[in-house]
Amino acid sequence: MGPGNDTRISTFFLLGLSKEQESQPLVFGLFLSMYLITVFGNLLILLAVSSDPHLHTPMYFFLSNLSFVDICFTSTTIPKMLVNIQTENNLITYAGCITQMYFSILFGGCDNFLLAVMAYDRLLAICYPLHYTVKMSPWLCGLLVLVSWILSVLNSLLQSLMVLQLSFCTDLEIPHFFCDLNQMFKLACSDTFVNDTVLHVSTGLLAGGPLAGILYSYSKIVSSICRISSAQGKHKAFSTCASHLSVVSLFYCSVLGVYLISAATHSSSSTAVASVMYTVVTPMLNPFIYSLRNKDIKGALKRFNGMAGMKGSVILEVKKCP
Repeated sequence: MGPGNDTRISTFFLLGLSKEQESQPLVFGLFLSMYLITVFGNLLILLAVSSDPHLHTPMYFFLSNLSFVDICFTSTTIPKMLVNIQTENNLITYAGCITQMYFSILFGGCDNFLLAVMAYDRLLAICYPLHYTVKMSPWLCGLLVLVSWILSVLNSLLQSLMVLQLSFCTDLEIPHFFCDLNQMFKLACSDTFVNDTVLHVSTGLLAGGPLAGILYSYSKIVSSICRISSAQGKHKAFSTCASHLSVVSLFYCSVLGVYLISAATHSSSSTAVASVMYTVVTPMLNPFIYSLRNKDIKGALKRFNGMAGMKGSVILEVKKCP
């Protein structure tokens, strides 16, 4: 081991998004608000889907899984960031850093796979409507979600184990608000060639594969919609996948933006700010995208609110009775 190296690291320093103390209250309030909106919005989606039998369909089953993953994804990074700002302590233990990195890769990868599964679901619904219920059976839905989780767990485990093999320099400052995999590579004193190779190969397969599937699905969907003769039929067919297409565009454009900014500027602080888009903003906007233009979700939420109001009234009446 060379000088200045230490494999027995106990803590790292998360520098966050801004070093200016005056801006910390603003950053804290902004991220706390976004986190609460993300959790509350996605919980509403979960409640709507689980409480309304009309939404017990493959599309909403996948949507509820996406909402659950988004809650977990943001909960992996944002609470720790908020605690650091509030306590003015940027330390994170080595074990905590590896754990945070593991779960951020896990839920980020699962997001990616679920978006591809949802694109396949829309492909079957629009291009093969007569056979949709047969092909997209409950067994297949469960299998697709299970495979998504298994692949995400295996990839996250592989990346984390590779990081555990690295030795780190005495400079332990991570210019990010969470333990990002690329930043961990930059702090390492040992050779990261194998890690970089594994990362690029796994990213190409596990991110490029789902993206290729999404592009193929939507090429078939667009081709199928163009063959519909009536304008009303085209609008109805497109409206069933418009929300998903918006979420896909937001997610992949955010990831691509982070990659381009990182490659162009080589600035860790710029990359950290840009990564807020896919780690925080996208999970926060997903419930709005799916609910504002979706009559089924809005109807389910109204019915759920009505049922909650009725239960509250019944409880009050029971309490009034002697």
